[in-house]
Amino acid sequence: MRYRDGYYLYLYYALNKIIHYMETPYIYYVLVILLSSVPFSVAKAGSIPFAQAVEAAWAVDPGRTELNTNYRSAAARAEAAGSWFAGGPTVSGQYFDDHAIGSNEGYTTYQGGVSVPLWLPGQGSATVGVARAEALTIQERLHVARMAVAMRVLDTSANVVMAQRRLAIARIQKDTLEKIRASVIRGKHIGEMTLADQQIIASEIANAANEYSQSEEQVETATSALRILLGRPAVPDILSFDNVALAHDGLFSAESLENNDPRVRAARQAVHTAEAGVHLARASFMPNPEVGVAAIHEKQYGSPWDDRVGVTVSIPLPSDVRNVPMETDARNKLAAAINQEQQARRNVRQELAQVFSHLTATKDMFRNSVLSAESMNSRANEMNRSWQVGETSLVELLRARSAASSALQLRNQAEVAWHAAIIRTLIAAGEFQ
Repeated sequence: MRYRDGYYLYLYYALNKIIHYMETPYIYYVLVILLSSVPFSVAKAGSIPFAQAVEAAWAVDPGRTELNTNYRSAAARAEAAGSWFAGGPTVSGQYFDDHAIGSNEGYTTYQGGVSVPLWLPGQGSATVGVARAEALTIQERLHVARMAVAMRVLDTSANVVMAQRRLAIARIQKDTLEKIRASVIRGKHIGEMTLADQQIIASEIANAANEYSQSEEQVETATSALRILLGRPAVPDILSFDNVALAHDGLFSAESLENNDPRVRAARQAVHTAEAGVHLARASFMPNPEVGVAAIHEKQYGSPWDDRVGVTVSIPLPSDVRNVPMETDARNKLAAAINQEQQARRNVRQELAQVFSHLTATKDMFRNSVLSAESMNSRANEMNRSWQVGETSLVELLRARSAASSALQLRNQAEVAWHAAIIRTLIAAGEFQ
């Protein structure tokens, strides 16, 4: 937090020096407007590019490890599905003699064999296709998770910026009210101010102190959340994104943005995976046949030992009891995947419409809020001069000052919202994937 404190000290001493040489303390409203971006220029050591912040957050994201493990598992399944046989070998052995029935003629038989299951026509390639489709689905889910991380970085960074600006305004407001109270106390001693005026300014200072404490808490909370998200103490520079960055990116059409959205791509790949599952279910129309070799070593009564070797084949027959549930389950998964893809497209289409409309609205709101803040600041300056010559009461002055402060807060909110809307549009365009 050293860069933040350095900014506050810089702003504090600069404003006090200017106010000392100027008659109206309300000039600080204009200065705050002009210096509202100073925390990010003065504190360059603690500022990092937004793309770098997304990389840092993605590197420490807990969900990334799980998805990477799932991807490696799916890739391993795809490689294992390329085996020559549908399963592992089966070893069988048998032993018979006549002692168990009370005979002692010496009938003894040893029999053993080994067999392996065979792929049905098209079943092996279908199994590989399902495993590869699952791996691609998880890969698309990684892009979705990365997009979600970028959104969290954006929201948390915007909260930090607004909290820092709110704290800066609260600090200046509290210091300015202290100076007004000093003037009121001097005026009361010479009979120009009343005890009621002193009580009013004391109440305003108490409220300003509460606002400052709440702002400090908000800064600490937002900064802590951002530090945990990034895994390091830094503030992404979101204020550097403007219309120039938006035009430089070269946005595509809404249809292209929809098709390239990670959530749509993941849903579409899930449909491909479900289709591969249906193909596999159809290729698995019966249990896998087995083929193997067997050997018999036996001794019969009155004859020497006898050895024989042969080939074994086992072919289970198809059954609706097995096939129907398997095929219907595959079709149900395909229907669910298609439904999820359609829902994902609708949600993304609606979200894109909101993103573009919000971008236009925040730009207009920012422009209007700047005009409003300047007008309210001019009004506060006029009220201050009027109060100094005794034409305006202290209550009216404090109301004008409070209104100007609120207008400046709205101006800051609109500015941060505008920059955030630009970054949100770039995220939708796949800029930080």
